[in-house]
Amino acid sequence: MTGILPIALEESRKIVQALLTSGKEYCCVMKLHREAKEERVKKVLNEFEDTIYQRPPLRASVKRRLRTRTIYYLDFLEMVERNVLFKVGCEGGTYIRKLCHDVGEVLGCGAHMQELRRTRSGPFTENGDMVTLHDVAYWFMEWQQKKDETILKQFIQPMEKALALVPKIYIRDSAVDAICHGANLTAPGVLSFETKIRKNSMVAVLTLKGEAVALSNAISSAKEILDMDHGIVAVSRRVLMRRGTYPKCWKSGDV
Repeated sequence: MTGILPIALEESRKIVQALLTSGKEYCCVMKLHREAKEERVKKVLNEFEDTIYQRPPLRASVKRRLRTRTIYYLDFLEMVERNVLFKVGCEGGTYIRKLCHDVGEVLGCGAHMQELRRTRSGPFTENGDMVTLHDVAYWFMEWQQKKDETILKQFIQPMEKALALVPKIYIRDSAVDAICHGANLTAPGVLSFETKIRKNSMVAVLTLKGEAVALSNAISSAKEILDMDHGIVAVSRRVLMRRGTYPKCWKSGDV
């Protein structure tokens, strides 16, 4: 199979890790084990808006090590009898089931997660330009019959959209193909960057046209990059652009 579909599938797998570490938003129904006053519930929920300690529950796909996760906001929505509806924005890897348990412990009445719905993952929201699986099946059959790649664009979005919340570094055209071959990004190749880049954080390396080249680990903060005229800025983790997309402007082997 050739064309846009296999390329999109291959590239999408490479940015899954970036999506997994992006912030999430959930709507949750928490069931209290005993009666509690609404004002008390609101107060306790507010206390969890911060960096919290969490140990993953027994039924988890990761090791049960104590770790920190950030709760960006935790909004009380409604309380009917012992059912508490709230919305939470949190760092990727936060266990809402464990959050409900911890809230119940602080309340002193106990609690568990009754229902959960994810409403946002990174830049993607349930009210955005998402499509249903029925739409995907229909458009895919249309593409199989007509072989018109514009049909695929009805449900395959540019991978750059998935990186909307990842800090970005924009590079020279002459540095693109070197990065595509696995080279690390050095200071001479950098043209501009976002100020929110932190040391050891994930960054997206883009062309001047906004095309994703690679996902990298920043080994310098934005402030440090500003003062650099040589040296490595970011170490490549995942190359997203195909080799040869931009002309080769580097030499290898003996000159």
